Amino acid sequence: MTAVAEPSYRKRIGYQAGLLGGFTLIAAALLVMGDIATRDTIALRKAEDLKASLAEVIPPAIHDNDLLADPLTLEGPDGLPLTVYRARQGLQVTGVAYRVSGVGYAGPIELLLGLDAAGTVLGTRVLSHAETPGLGDKMEVAKGDWILGFNGLSLGNPPAERWAVKKDGGDFDQFTGATITPRGILAALRGGLEFFATHRDALTASAVLQVDSPDAARPAPTQPGS
Repeated sequence: MTAVAEPSYRKRIGYQAGLLGGFTLIAAALLVMGDIATRDTIALRKAEDLKASLAEVIPPAIHDNDLLADPLTLEGPDGLPLTVYRARQGLQVTGVAYRVSGVGYAGPIELLLGLDAAGTVLGTRVLSHAETPGLGDKMEVAKGDWILGFNGLSLGNPPAERWAVKKDGGDFDQFTGATITPRGILAALRGGLEFFATHRDALTASAVLQVDSPDAARPAPTQPGS
């Protein structure tokens, strides 16, 4: 039996490089197509998750607006843009919510902090963390009520210097066997309260409706002889 000889061009480096490049291009195109196809769905899910978290830190009873529809952007404590979600009753701001970050034992901890117009904590929830399950994750509302202990407090109640764990001279309990995690959370919340105190006027400024006067575009009457 005569063996079929392999075409010589298949042994050329240019052919092999072109073949590899073609497969890479196809794979990249498929990834892009998949990203485009799922982008809207992912964005919708993220918006739904954020809306659910906002409802936990800003009671629906104190606002009649869509919290996601009218965000305010200010420079955050880290110098980066910070998105603030404002609760309103009519034109009056009744509460605000924004993200605050601290550093735990295993890395960053991101929280959502909700305050009323006076700067009192309405609620706070952990959005993401990498703390040890069963030990450092006790700040999750599903694992305990520790995070609920901040409701009703403010920067003056207790004073700023008391926003720390008892081990550091503050007023708040740490977790059993874990101090670094609650220490990071308290630092984040204190920073969030200080941010509100600094930017209170901008955060709670009432909305103003721009109403065009019916006389605004009307020309002035012409005087006789002019």
